[in-house]
Amino acid sequence: MSDEQSKEEILVNVTSGEVRAALLENGVLQEVYVERAERRGVISNIYKGKVSRVLPGMQAAFVDIGLARTAFLHASDIKRPNNGETVSEDELPSIRELIREGDELLVQVVKDPLGNKGARLTTFITLPSRHLVLLPKGDTVGVSARIEDEEERERLRTLVAELLEEFGLDCGAIVRTVAEGASIDSLRGDLKYLVRLWEVVQERCSKKGVKTLIHEDLSLPLRVLRDMVTSDVDHILVDSAPDFEEMFAFAQTFLPGVEDMLELYRRRRPIFDLHGIEDEIKKALERSIPLKSGGYLIFDQTEAMTTIDINTGGYVGHRNLEETIYRTNLEAAVAIARQLRLRNLGGIIIIDFIDMEEEDHRESVLAALEQAMSRDHARHQLTPVSPLGLVEMTRKRTRESLQHILCEDCPSCQGRGFVMTVETVCFEIFREIIRQVRQFDFDELLVLAHQDVIELLLDEQAPALAELEEQTGKSIGLQTESLYLQDQFDVVLM
Repeated sequence: MSDEQSKEEILVNVTSGEVRAALLENGVLQEVYVERAERRGVISNIYKGKVSRVLPGMQAAFVDIGLARTAFLHASDIKRPNNGETVSEDELPSIRELIREGDELLVQVVKDPLGNKGARLTTFITLPSRHLVLLPKGDTVGVSARIEDEEERERLRTLVAELLEEFGLDCGAIVRTVAEGASIDSLRGDLKYLVRLWEVVQERCSKKGVKTLIHEDLSLPLRVLRDMVTSDVDHILVDSAPDFEEMFAFAQTFLPGVEDMLELYRRRRPIFDLHGIEDEIKKALERSIPLKSGGYLIFDQTEAMTTIDINTGGYVGHRNLEETIYRTNLEAAVAIARQLRLRNLGGIIIIDFIDMEEEDHRESVLAALEQAMSRDHARHQLTPVSPLGLVEMTRKRTRESLQHILCEDCPSCQGRGFVMTVETVCFEIFREIIRQVRQFDFDELLVLAHQDVIELLLDEQAPALAELEEQTGKSIGLQTESLYLQDQFDVVLM
């Protein structure tokens, strides 16, 4: 990929109580992050927790770290008392051999609370900097898979191993993607900072009580500099002077050279109106996404998984049906990869491509999807296209999706995505009237309902209502309630 093709820009928008960051590639929005003062994420935060319950059957424990819900800790995320080597789940000892109720643990959050689930924890602490991630309880040196040159990978692995020895450290480290081409002095500076940070964490842990925060991760503007700035990024626009100064000072101290990319945005036009970012965010909250060819994608996000359906729509092609389907699937593969990043969808994802008869077409579509996903920062795994045209994939989910951050369930349908029809509500009312007549003694009753329901009762359902009055011998009054939802009603005895 050429420099021109991989040109990236980061925009940071700050308002009272909310910060948003957008990553653009060639002027097209690819990722958006939202952080609100009232709902700051807790990923990478380090806590001193207390084990509240051990579940041997699940090989897990619940740990109280001071949040609204207890957090979840699996046995595989607990450092073993010996050398801490990674073993398969089948070889893990019983969790009761590792921890007991009442134990105090230094833990780090690896997944934010999602839905009704508490945060996911680990005792394998990681401390990131610009080029390195320190593993205080590890013993190996790893290199990011995104660094593909084998000579460079070996160079970095050797340098970091020598630095760990130089500092007298008995721990591990991971070399981050951005470290490609970094000098030993840059790596040494990062390691020095991380060692000092780990000392501070240990000192705070020894002095503070349980269920307390020991170390909080950086705010979103600073995480943008630490985690999102790669060699492809050449410009960072910030529309808040205080945050710009904070980011500039942070870059000068820890990320030399990055401060040259920073620019304070001073124009009157809102920064997220550039490149139509606000419109793209709104589109990312919609269920249907149109394709340029006339086809469209349907996204359905559920608790268990996300499903994506591809339809040809108005695209008829110029040759034959198979070619039309193939072209639609190719375009969809690229659009899906972008939407997964933009919507921050994770977990199990099922993609229902339109059925393709030719094997080489299926392989080409999967290759296009893999290529489009190659720039995704989240770890993911793809399976081949099944005979039904389905692609199963997983994408690492750590933070809540864009939809969960910006939206809530509809108060009318409670997130089902549908409500009872007006006709159905009318029959519900009829049944409720009969139920009341059989249980209570009264002279008349009043039905309170949505305007559309009352209108149907007075129009098409008027004969049925009259028959019900005659059958029950009760007078039935109707009253419109403007604040009632379509499927909401009350039957009041008079």
